[in-house]
Amino acid sequence: MMPVSSKEDRLLLIGFTIAVLAGPIVLAPLGAGYPDLLQKFVIFGIFAIGYNILFGLTGYLSFGHAAFLGVGSYTAVWSFKLLTMNVLPAVILSVLVSAVFALLIGYVSLRRSGIYFSILTLAFAQMSYNLAYSVLTPITNGETGLQLARNDPRILDRMAGITVGQGIPSTDLFGMSLIGWSGFYFCAVLLILSFYIAMRITRSPFGLMLKAVKSNQNRLKYTGVNTRSYALTAFVISGCYAGLAGALLAVTDPLAGADRMQWTASGEVVLMTILGGAGTLLGPVMGAGIIKYLENIFSAFNHQILHNFFSFLPDGLEKVVVSVVGLFVGEGWELTLGVMFLVLIVFLPGGVMEGVRRLRMRFSPAQV
Repeated sequence: MMPVSSKEDRLLLIGFTIAVLAGPIVLAPLGAGYPDLLQKFVIFGIFAIGYNILFGLTGYLSFGHAAFLGVGSYTAVWSFKLLTMNVLPAVILSVLVSAVFALLIGYVSLRRSGIYFSILTLAFAQMSYNLAYSVLTPITNGETGLQLARNDPRILDRMAGITVGQGIPSTDLFGMSLIGWSGFYFCAVLLILSFYIAMRITRSPFGLMLKAVKSNQNRLKYTGVNTRSYALTAFVISGCYAGLAGALLAVTDPLAGADRMQWTASGEVVLMTILGGAGTLLGPVMGAGIIKYLENIFSAFNHQILHNFFSFLPDGLEKVVVSVVGLFVGEGWELTLGVMFLVLIVFLPGGVMEGVRRLRMRFSPAQV
C-alpha cells in the first residue's frame, strides 16, 4: 500500500467533518436524525477512537476502559455541582482526572502483556465499578447515581452572579444551552478535533513506534527501545479520550452512575473497534455508529411495525416473514449484531474498513 500523503489526510479530514456535521440530514431517512441518538453516535465515536489508539496501534487489548468513561462522568457532574454549569471546566477536569487514573492503572497493568494485561484491566474496571457502587457512596451516590440539585454550591456561577431558576439548571457554554441540537454540534466539534488528533498521532513517528510495538515488541526490546513507556503513553492518551466521552455523556445528560463502569461497557467499545476496523482511523467511528444504531433503532422495531412494513405480501407469507425477521429486531437486535460479527470475522476479519479497501482495490487498483 502506498504511504498516505498529507493531501489525502486533508481530504479525509474534510470529508469526515462534512459527514459529521451533515449527520442530521444524512441519517434522517434512516430514522436516526434526532439529537439524542446523534449525540450517542458522536460520544461513543470519541470513545472508540481513543480505544483504537491503544488496541489498534499497540495491540494491547484492554477490558477496563469503561472505568475511565465512568471517572470522566463523575468528574464532570462534580464540576457542575461545585463549580459551574459551564461545560468547559467539566470537560478539562474530566480529561485530566482520567489521565491520572489511566496512568496509575496503566503503570501496573503494563507490567504484563497479552491475556494477563487484559485480565488486569478487567480487574481494575470491576474494582472501580464496585467502589463506585457501594464503598464510595458519599462521592458517587451509589446505585442511585450522582445527580444535580438546585442547592448545589456552584461557586463560580455564584461569583459571576448567575442565579438558578426554579428547576434543575442545564449545562451551557457561556450562556448557550447545550440541550438538543446545540449539544449535538458541541459534541460533533469535539469528535472532529479528536479525529484530527488521532490522525496526527497515527501519522507521527510516535505512531510508527506504537505500530512497531504491535508488530514485534521483542525485537524492539533487543534494540534497546523502552516499549513500556510507549505503551503507557498510548494507554494514558486512550484514557483521556474515554474521560472526554464520559464528560460528554454528563454534558448531554447530567447524571453519572456506576453502570457506566461495568465490564459490558468495556466490551462494547472493543466490539465497536473490531467491527469498524482496528488500526484504522474511520473504522472505530463507523463501528460505534453501527452498534448504537442497532441498539436504538432495531431494538424499537416490534411485530406491528413489521406487519405494516411487509403488508404488501400475501397474508400467509407475511406472517412467516414477520416471524423470521422478528427474531433479529426488537429484543433480538443483539442476534443481528452477532450475525454481523460472524460474517465479518469469516469474510472481512479487518472489519468494515477492510470491505471499503477491497472495493477501492477493485475499482481503483492503481490508487491502493
